[in-house]
Amino acid sequence: MDVPSLVVILQAALSPNPAERKAAEESLNKFQHTPQHLVRLLQIVVDNNCPLAVRQVASIQFKNFIAKNWAPLDHNEPQKILLSDKDVVRDHILVFVAQVPPLLRVQLGECLKTIIHADYPEQWPLLLDWVKHNLQDQQVYGALFVLQILARKYEFKLDEERTPVHRIVEETFPQLLIIFNRLVQIEKPAVEVADLIKLICKIFWSSIYLEIPKQLLDPNAFSAWMMLFLNVLERSVPLEGQPMDPELRKSWGWWKVKKWIVHILNRLYTRFGDLKLRNPENRAFAQMFQKNYAGKILECHLNLLGVIRVGGYLPDRVTNLILQYLSNSISKNSMYTLLQPQLDVLLFEIVFPLMCFNDNDQKLWEEDPHEYVRKGYDIIEDLYSPRTASMDFINELVRKRGKENLQKFIQFIVEIFKRYNEAPLEYKPYRQKDGALLAVGALCDKLKQAEPYKSELEHMLTQHVFPEFRSPVGHLRAKAAWVAGQYANVNFSDKNNFLQALHCVISGLRDPELPVRVDSVFALRSFVEACKDLNDIRAILPQLLDDIFKLMNEIENEDLVFTLETIIDKFGEEMAPYALGLCQNLAAAFWRCMNTAEVDDEADDPGALAAVGCLRAVSTILESVSGLPHLFVQVEPTLLPIMQRMLTTDGQEVFEEVLEIVSYMTFFTPTISLDMWSLWPLMIEALADWAIDFFPNILVPLDNYVSRGTAHFLACKEPDYQHSLWNMISSIMADKNLEDNDIEPAPKLIEVVFQNCRGQVDHWVEPYLRITLDRLNQTEKSRLKCLFIKVIANAVYYNAALTLGILNKFAFMTEVFNLWFQLLQQVRKSGVRANFKREQDKKVCCLGLTTLLALPGEQISGEALGRVFRAALDLLVAYKDQVAEAAKEEEVEDDDDMDGFQTDDDEDASDKEMGVDTEDEDEADSLRLQKLAAQAKAFRGNDDDDDEYDSDDDSSDDEEMQSPIDDVDPFIFFVDTVKALQASDPMKFQGLMQTLDPHYQALANGVAQHAEQRSEIEKEKMEKAYAAAAAPS
Repeated sequence: MDVPSLVVILQAALSPNPAERKAAEESLNKFQHTPQHLVRLLQIVVDNNCPLAVRQVASIQFKNFIAKNWAPLDHNEPQKILLSDKDVVRDHILVFVAQVPPLLRVQLGECLKTIIHADYPEQWPLLLDWVKHNLQDQQVYGALFVLQILARKYEFKLDEERTPVHRIVEETFPQLLIIFNRLVQIEKPAVEVADLIKLICKIFWSSIYLEIPKQLLDPNAFSAWMMLFLNVLERSVPLEGQPMDPELRKSWGWWKVKKWIVHILNRLYTRFGDLKLRNPENRAFAQMFQKNYAGKILECHLNLLGVIRVGGYLPDRVTNLILQYLSNSISKNSMYTLLQPQLDVLLFEIVFPLMCFNDNDQKLWEEDPHEYVRKGYDIIEDLYSPRTASMDFINELVRKRGKENLQKFIQFIVEIFKRYNEAPLEYKPYRQKDGALLAVGALCDKLKQAEPYKSELEHMLTQHVFPEFRSPVGHLRAKAAWVAGQYANVNFSDKNNFLQALHCVISGLRDPELPVRVDSVFALRSFVEACKDLNDIRAILPQLLDDIFKLMNEIENEDLVFTLETIIDKFGEEMAPYALGLCQNLAAAFWRCMNTAEVDDEADDPGALAAVGCLRAVSTILESVSGLPHLFVQVEPTLLPIMQRMLTTDGQEVFEEVLEIVSYMTFFTPTISLDMWSLWPLMIEALADWAIDFFPNILVPLDNYVSRGTAHFLACKEPDYQHSLWNMISSIMADKNLEDNDIEPAPKLIEVVFQNCRGQVDHWVEPYLRITLDRLNQTEKSRLKCLFIKVIANAVYYNAALTLGILNKFAFMTEVFNLWFQLLQQVRKSGVRANFKREQDKKVCCLGLTTLLALPGEQISGEALGRVFRAALDLLVAYKDQVAEAAKEEEVEDDDDMDGFQTDDDEDASDKEMGVDTEDEDEADSLRLQKLAAQAKAFRGNDDDDDEYDSDDDSSDDEEMQSPIDDVDPFIFFVDTVKALQASDPMKFQGLMQTLDPHYQALANGVAQHAEQRSEIEKEKMEKAYAAAAAPS
């Protein structure tokens, strides 16, 4: 397609007629891969005779095609751009990037970024030469523009990846200095000069972000740069040409230059100017920076802040950065000495006024209260907020230099409170009171700890904070709620004061002003957490929940959901009557948040964050009513559409939260419904397509489906869940590109099948063992080897004769058992067992080894039998000791401090059978709940590369699994198997006993006695249970 024809199609893409637009888009898609198509698009972008709208469409097409096809993520994918076309694009984009209008330059800049990241330096070695050449002629802007993109490529690179930076700095920085110097000397410079200086600053920023290039460690070279930075920083910004609109003004070129210079100086100061640095080279630089520049920068910064004091303009971001520099100076003695003479002026005439409610706040409060709330709760806004930086400065000041400043500052706040109380209604300094309350709230941690302030807090709250709940001024009512929340956990000597504040906060939920309602909900969370007597809230709980949901209908804010979660968590099963309504409201709120997030298309959008919060709150509800299975049936229709939609690519941002809900819904519901089974294919598909990182999370519901819906899993053929699981596991186990950590859930799922489908999946034993042995041969890590050996142990326990036959068929019998015994015998330097450290590991191995003892003589030799017998005895003794140790630890811990790390169901049984105090049924239910919650977290896997099978920080994952073997006592199983062997083959039994040395004979006798004790305890327990069931109600 020639250029004129392409222009016609691009014009059609702008047509108001949908049919014409669609036809144009189809044509563009059809021809996009033809030779020279990319070159023709670029020709149109740079053609000044073409309409700007057409050039813009061409630039977007050009950018999107390059982003997708210049360097495909899949290296095996065939190249869709001819090398000759790439050469033409590289040569011409450099020439025109500075000549096109800014609207198009943005798109070409993105293209350059993609090309430079992919091609420099290997495929584009002459790029830096082009930059050097053009820095010396009339193409300075284009050269700086390209150099900034090039420098940014290495901004976050470390070590050898950063090597190209040294050449960039060496070959361009001398010329940059010359250009910078020339620009600074221009009298009455135009704003275009600011654009050039800004590019130089951004190049410098990227080059020093993680490491000072060695060329700049030279004091003379560094000094030349610093003199220019300080020169520009000290200069007044030209008044001529400054936009009056606040949004345009802060983005004006000269203010942007100020921001970048302050940014650079902060970075140099905080990362490289600290004398505590251990690197000797950096320490020398830090000493030089502290001695020659830190004080000068401080002086410049204080002069800049002085503009605020007299009502002048300073952009919020610049103010924020300067205050960060001052905060970092407080702890350094030499800098604090320089700061001290001006500290009072800084504190009381600049920093405190920045904390006060101002005209911009008032305008936003009145015109867009939703935006006011969003800005107040947005972490990103804090990066730009002078108010946040002021609070941080005061906190740092009283933390590091509190002795000479805290009393002085509090006295200042007290004077404001006093003036406010004494002033007539129409002259009260409302905004100063707002700032004083903000200061009191910001200093809460310090004031709660330090006397005499700690003793006066209750008085301060009742005299100066709580009365503002009734203020005629909305922002003071909001601030009163926020401050009250900060101090909700102090020990009130008069409980009525706590209740007064609580009721005021609850009343604030119905305030006519939206920001007051939001701050009240935020404060309510602290009061609920601090509340010692839930009766204070219980009576109004329905109204409270109603108010929160009304507010959630108005605004998307994750802090609202946090408060709801706190209430649900605090009241536990008492939330049962509200569970369905809560889930319905949260589901509705979730869909609203998702719709907002889709429109805004920003990852940090408050709607997206609130959507995650809604799902977390649903999980909290399900956890709180876990002992009421019928409720899960009621909430399923409400939650099912969310699970169905969000288990696809639409739900990638909330996938983990949705999987947690699926885990609860498949674990606690009486039976897994067919609708819930419809989620299985979605999870399998996601896992195959994009969700391998979530495999540990997906493991939990898949385990629940197999273990709690075993009959359906085995019987259903449309879809065939057995084949579905096999296809997924075999594909993952065979994928050599996957790391060992990625595939760990796969052998765990094979275990789940063997344990839950005993005697019903004989035809799957051989395929699963084959892929297990194949991957076992490839892996080097003990951790994964142990997981594969556990699969074999489970297969032996499932059907020993079948498993040994398969191992013999594959000629793997000797190799597998040698590895098994080798792993069992490995110890660390400390003498503790290196592998199979968890109770569940030992139990699985015990059951597998014990099952081998029952095989006929022709299937297992006498020598092998003795080896198996001794290994089983060692494991049983180790298991017994571990259970006893876990029981002791539980006695020491608080009753309610159970995080599921020490016990699982078989341990509970072991504890009881060994005479350890048993827990009542409620606690057992609670423990099962803890286990499910821990499953969702524990199976997220280990990111470390430790070669050891077990590490202290992931000791919970397998312990949280529940399976049929939980009910099998390994001691009784062992003794019963040995007795059966003695009865069926006395000679074999006698031969086995004769191979045991005195040590193992003693162990065997001890295990037999222990099994008898456990058997007696189990018998008594069953008799009590039978008697309780038979007793009249």
